[in-house]
Amino acid sequence: MREKMLVLTKSREWESFILIVIIINAITLGFETSETIMQSFAGPALRLFDRAVLVIFVVEIAIRIYAHRLRFFRDPWSIFDFTIVVISLLPASGPLQVLRALRILRALRLLSMIPSLRRVIGGLIAALPGMGSIIVLMALVFYIFAVIATKLYGEAFPEWFGSLGATIYSLFQIMTLESWSMGIVRPVMEVYPNAWLFFVPFILSTAFTVLNLFIGIIVSAMQKEHEEELREEDRQAREPEMQELLHEVRALRSEVAALRQDQAPRPAPTTA
Repeated sequence: MREKMLVLTKSREWESFILIVIIINAITLGFETSETIMQSFAGPALRLFDRAVLVIFVVEIAIRIYAHRLRFFRDPWSIFDFTIVVISLLPASGPLQVLRALRILRALRLLSMIPSLRRVIGGLIAALPGMGSIIVLMALVFYIFAVIATKLYGEAFPEWFGSLGATIYSLFQIMTLESWSMGIVRPVMEVYPNAWLFFVPFILSTAFTVLNLFIGIIVSAMQKEHEEELREEDRQAREPEMQELLHEVRALRSEVAALRQDQAPRPAPTTA
């Protein structure tokens, strides 16, 4: 029975069914945000379908736990699916009514169902150590430029540079290139014509340098994750051949041992 459940959870038909349920449920949860739809005849049907989906997810997780036993909780993606289902089971009435909005988290199960999305998430997680160094570098750059900007432009433009916090937010807006020229820099340059000597190096050192370092680290980590996955697939593809070769080597060794035993000199019979 357990072996049948294990085969079922790994079958392509089962995975396709769960994937379709996740996608349809994500669409119906979007429909539930419309008061017009929920007040029409479709409202009760959507609520019933939502409960049916939750039952399907609970049954699916229960089957996987039964089939894999403790190995289920050793797989990070299985723990991720289990957490999403548990969140969906939390009561969504009374003071916990806000948790109803968390039902859309079920759509995140697509991350564990689609291999390409798993590679992306794996690459992002692998890039976290390298991104930490870049974050520290960006924080240092922001702090230095924020202190300078507050001292230079805080008196004339207190709304943007009146405090360290306001300056950091303004610099963040400039880094994202959102209305940075006409919204902030040009008004500052009307009072301080040489302000471009401050803002241009800031943009070059953040938007065009530090952010590209983020992208480079993420791309490198994803590439490494993809190469490791290809090596794992190649190893699994060669596993049957290696097992067959190992079986032949063992059989050959047995034959050689038998031949040596047959050719070994036998002790001469003793005479009385």
